[in-house]
Amino acid sequence: MSANLKYLSLGILVFQTTSLVLTMRYSRTLKEEGPRYLSSTAVVVAELLKIMACILLVYKDSKCSLRALNRILHDEILNKPMETLKLAIPSGIYTLQNNLLYVALSNLDAATYQVTYQLKILTTALFSVSMLSKKLGVYQWLSLVILMTGVAFVQWPSDSQELDSKQLSAGSQFVGLMAVLTACFSSGFAGVYFEKILKETKQSVWIRNIQLGFFGSIFGLMGVYIYDGELVSKNGFFQGYNRLTWIVVILQALGGLVIAAVIKYADNILKGFATSLSIILSTLISYFWLQDFVPTRWWQEEEWLGRELQKE
Repeated sequence: MSANLKYLSLGILVFQTTSLVLTMRYSRTLKEEGPRYLSSTAVVVAELLKIMACILLVYKDSKCSLRALNRILHDEILNKPMETLKLAIPSGIYTLQNNLLYVALSNLDAATYQVTYQLKILTTALFSVSMLSKKLGVYQWLSLVILMTGVAFVQWPSDSQELDSKQLSAGSQFVGLMAVLTACFSSGFAGVYFEKILKETKQSVWIRNIQLGFFGSIFGLMGVYIYDGELVSKNGFFQGYNRLTWIVVILQALGGLVIAAVIKYADNILKGFATSLSIILSTLISYFWLQDFVPTRWWQEEEWLGRELQKE
């Protein structure tokens, strides 16, 4: 049974990660009549959905008793204000990170985003060494160096960028890259900080996610008011929402729950394998379906073939 849950959670993680990147990218670049949905409101709705899902999971763990659910929430959240306030820091960072991901996918193709975003593994390792006093082996550091090399090659300028100038006119690749790098550092720090909190207390992951979602909703609403307050007052909170937008929001809310399930039933090695598989799937779908990513070597071969045909 545990083996089935392990592979089921890994499969869901691959599906969730791949689907979220592709649908978010498609939703931010799709041209439709009327205003585009606001990423700041999508982040808030995702946090609220995550809170609702976690409450249902706590309700299930409490044997479907409303009285037991009320007692758990009261004892673990209201009666422990200092423990709850500890989650304000990672919650604010996660909210910033979620908004940055929308910015990144509005300016980068899905494949480039997926590979560059894996720098969060490096930042997580660095924060783990400094904050949790973890020790990494030679092969682990070597893997991180290979990771940085791969990301550098992905960002290396090529002649094919001239061909993509029309696509990049809708957004700046530099802005997307800066958004991803900032998200990597915020993800690394918030993840290690959250791990530190979990190890120091005995509260369940679902309770901690409720606390994260509570502060995330507050910070998210502040972001909506500061950055998109005029647009919300003019066109409404749910302006531009459609079926695809709701799919993006649900997938984003599902992300935190899936990660918790993977850590519970699998391990970090298999989690990394699932993420790698997600990168491959995202790249293939981005190339064949979205057609917003062209592998450099393939494009150069096609360009050479075109010149040869013109000579004939």
